[in-house]
Amino acid sequence: MTSTQIKTEIQKVLDEVPENALQDVLDFLKDLQSSSSEKIKLTNNVRQILAEDRVLLEKLAR
Repeated sequence: MTSTQIKTEIQKVLDEVPENALQDVLDFLKDLQSSSSEKIKLTNNVRQILAEDRVLLEKLAR
């Protein structure tokens, strides 16, 4: 995907985000904007681990 296509897709998703969550999304994007590439990579790795182990984490939370 090109950068323009990605931005278009992001806009489509933003149009569907509930209004009360928009500030959180904006804050996240601003944090991301000022983050180093190493921090972004680490965040992506943590997100992937959480997604892969979601069922286990839900069981542990009970």
